[in-house]
Amino acid sequence: MPLSRTASLLSIYPHITSRDRLLLQLLDDHQVLTTGQIHRMLFAARRTCQLRLNELAALDLVERFRFPRDGGGSQPWHWTLGHNGHRFQAAAHERPEPTARSSNQTVQRLSANPHLTHLVLTNEFFVRLTEHARRHDEARLDRWWSEQITHKQFRTITADGHGLWTTDGITVGFFLETDTGTEALGRRVVAKLKKYGDLIHRGGARYPVLFWLGSEQREEHLHRLLPGQHTAVPVATAIHASDPATRVWLPRGSTSRVALAELPSDHGEALAENPNYDDGVFLL
Repeated sequence: MPLSRTASLLSIYPHITSRDRLLLQLLDDHQVLTTGQIHRMLFAARRTCQLRLNELAALDLVERFRFPRDGGGSQPWHWTLGHNGHRFQAAAHERPEPTARSSNQTVQRLSANPHLTHLVLTNEFFVRLTEHARRHDEARLDRWWSEQITHKQFRTITADGHGLWTTDGITVGFFLETDTGTEALGRRVVAKLKKYGDLIHRGGARYPVLFWLGSEQREEHLHRLLPGQHTAVPVATAIHASDPATRVWLPRGSTSRVALAELPSDHGEALAENPNYDDGVFLL
């Protein structure tokens, strides 16, 4: 039976596993994940994933929504925090307890967000890295920051996401720019690369900027725009139909594709404003 939306969190604790805690944290950080994304990151069997999500929904820890597909059928279920999930995360991070009304508004605004497709696609990039790491012991995703956290930490950077990826003991950082094909590439690239160049000039991280594009045509067009644009900033491109951990990245000015771990990466100087360091020690 579903628990009351105002039930004590203590009555829910016996039902929350360590995997559930990880899922709640992911939804808190990244707002929304589809059933398939959650399955590929956290579960071995899809049916087990579906059953567990339904159990968490009955506890009001998670909420779901979906829309019809153009031409028939339905999109996958999109999962986000339910009211008790918001309450649990607020307690875990010493934030004020949300009201049922505020939790409901958060779900409604997310479901109606015109940038929802972009958000899900951005999360898909990191889901694929997580999935790759589950299959390869030498690889791991050490950092997955959302657009909001990235901007908070790097201040002038408004990337769609930021991560640290380690393979065979080599750690590379990156900034992600997810392209859905709805914006003109020229204006966006020039404006974005200037901010990354300014970060490098201040002694900040010199991470490759990854443009994840929807088609080979968009990728070819972008490479025609890149020559001469803020050349101090490493840039690489790949298309959505790829495993971003593998040799799919085409660096600026190159004709050969490389793996994510092979891209140039510099964590920047140990400055107070560089979030990669704490008292001069690199934070992994």
